[in-house]
Amino acid sequence: MRLERPVLQVALDFENLSRALLAAREAVDGGADWIEAGTPLIKSEGLDAVRELKRAFPGHRIVADMKVMDTGAFEVEIAAKAGAEVVTVLGTADDETIADAVRGGEKYGCEVVVDLLNVSDPVARARRAHELGAAAVCWHVGIDMQMTGRTPFDDLAKLSKGSPIPVAVAGGLTSESVAQAVRAGAQILIVGGAITKSPDVKEATRRIRDAIRSQKEVPSEQFHRYSQSEVRAAFLKVSTPNISDAMQRKGAMHGLHAHLRDPGVRMVGPAVTVVTRDGDWAKPVEAIDRAGEGDVIVVDAGGGTTAIWGELASWSARGKKVAGVVIDGAARDLDAILEIGFPLFSRSISPNAGEPKGLGEIGVEVIVGGERVRPGDWVIGDPSGVVVVPRERAQEVANRALDVLEHENRVREEIRRGGTLGTVQNLERWERVG
Repeated sequence: MRLERPVLQVALDFENLSRALLAAREAVDGGADWIEAGTPLIKSEGLDAVRELKRAFPGHRIVADMKVMDTGAFEVEIAAKAGAEVVTVLGTADDETIADAVRGGEKYGCEVVVDLLNVSDPVARARRAHELGAAAVCWHVGIDMQMTGRTPFDDLAKLSKGSPIPVAVAGGLTSESVAQAVRAGAQILIVGGAITKSPDVKEATRRIRDAIRSQKEVPSEQFHRYSQSEVRAAFLKVSTPNISDAMQRKGAMHGLHAHLRDPGVRMVGPAVTVVTRDGDWAKPVEAIDRAGEGDVIVVDAGGGTTAIWGELASWSARGKKVAGVVIDGAARDLDAILEIGFPLFSRSISPNAGEPKGLGEIGVEVIVGGERVRPGDWVIGDPSGVVVVPRERAQEVANRALDVLEHENRVREEIRRGGTLGTVQNLERWERVG
């Protein structure tokens, strides 16, 4: 494989071919070089996806991201017959599978790219892939790996220097990072979400194309992957429905009501947990002094109906810069709390207050709204409700929630152009059978 300049390959990781074709047309208009039928698209639509892409774009190289692991020649042949000129084979496959895939491709003028996803020694595997006849290798940080903050750049330069064949790179590239990949030696730049999730695919493609040509970063406010230290900032950008979707529709507390003066408010922070009895407000108030700036106080009051929180507690919490309070029980002084602007989520509101008896504990595991909450778990609230994210998954879930939001932005644009949610998602086709 000889490349005169760096190539922009657009990965179409859709489940519906109609949406993939729409995005591909806009990407081609924006300057995309190669068009990839992504693995999800091929699994969903079969090799008809490759056929339709080749019919639509006969002058562009079509890549079938098959991720072949066995029956190398057979799978490459059927992809080539469908119109693919490049097929991916996993680098973790047996040498004979790669060699067989190359032999199958030679019969139809189809080249093999070896995907180094999860390969422990990428340079050694790239050299062996060259010996086996592969045209290129791909340094690939998978989507699930990206959600935990991994990027392709730590090893890319070393691989590019040591590989005897061209190196492709895939792994959350954006208009800001693609230039870095070119400078590190990558010759095939594979971009998916930063193009296909954009409301304006043509413009997003053009921006990335410009960054590749100039080898200079083009600023982007979207499609970032956030680090562990940036979890709060990431959660502040998304809604509780986005987060629930990112957790496979889990994590939502039930039966609690949002009491927010401003519907744009987001309550985000690690939990300071409290368990108390109905009407005993001592431990919830003591928790204010234990809480740090940005923490969320989460109180298990057993769903009681006697208030354990009110105006004075809210003033105190606001003074400590506590992010908000969540109560599986009752609060009072709602008018004053709304005026203060302190985020409150509770099961009920009641004028009756109890006594500070001091029963209960601070900093223990609690059950609030049916969800387990441990000290340090992340708690996010907005007008839709409250979700809890296990502390060890916070970075991953925050990035996945942003991914959900970005996908929705693209769907919203397709609806704006005249579609409906049902037609865009092709719902009838995806209704469960049986």
